[in-house]
Amino acid sequence: MNVSVAIENFRKELPQNVTLIAVSKTKPISLIQEAYETGQRDFGENKVQELVEKHEALPNDIRWHMIGHLQRNKVKYIAPFVHLIHGVDSLRLLKEINKQGAKINRCIPILLQIHISQEDTKFGFDSNELKEAIIECEVLEWINPCGLMGMATFTSDSDQVRREFKGLKRLFDEYQSNFGENPTLSMGMSGDYQIALDQGSTMIRIGSSLFGSR
Repeated sequence: MNVSVAIENFRKELPQNVTLIAVSKTKPISLIQEAYETGQRDFGENKVQELVEKHEALPNDIRWHMIGHLQRNKVKYIAPFVHLIHGVDSLRLLKEINKQGAKINRCIPILLQIHISQEDTKFGFDSNELKEAIIECEVLEWINPCGLMGMATFTSDSDQVRREFKGLKRLFDEYQSNFGENPTLSMGMSGDYQIALDQGSTMIRIGSSLFGSR
C-alpha cells in the first residue's frame, strides 16, 4: 500500500474540521517518515515505550497522540511532549497526569474516554462517572480537558455502532462547554469512521487503511 496516496485520499474525503490521526503503532520509522513527508503531523501510538522511541527518532513538530490504555506509572515518560492523551478513563489517572504536569509546569491536553461499547474489554467512564470527572477537571490546574473519546463495539451491525456513536455525541453536546474553544469528539477507526463522521466526529484514528494490515 502506498502510504502517501492513502493519506491524500483520506484528506480529500474528510470535512475540514476533522483531524486525521495516523495510527502508527508497530509501524517502522521509515513508513512514518513517508507519511510525514505528505504533510501528515498527527500520529497515534498505543505503547509508551514505542511512543517515546519514535518521538526521539522523528521530527519534533509531529503531534503525538497516546491512544492506548495508559498506566499511571508511565505517564511521566510522555508528559513532557505528548500532544493529546486520548484514553483517560479513571479519576486516578486524571490525578496522576495532573501531578506529572505540575512537576514540569505543563498543562497536559486530554480526552475523557467514555465506555460506549458492549465489550467488557474496553475502558471508559459511564455517564455518571463522566459528571464526576468533569468536576474533577475543574480543580486540576495541570489538566486541559479537550473533549471526549469512545470506541464502538467491534461488530458488523452498523445500526448498533451508529447507536453507540449517537449516544457519545449526545454526551459530548451536553458537556462540550467544558472543553474550550474547539472541543474534540474522537470516535471512528478504519472499520467505522464513516458512521462516526455522520454522527459528528471531529477526530478519527486510522491505521490499517493508511499503512496496511499488520
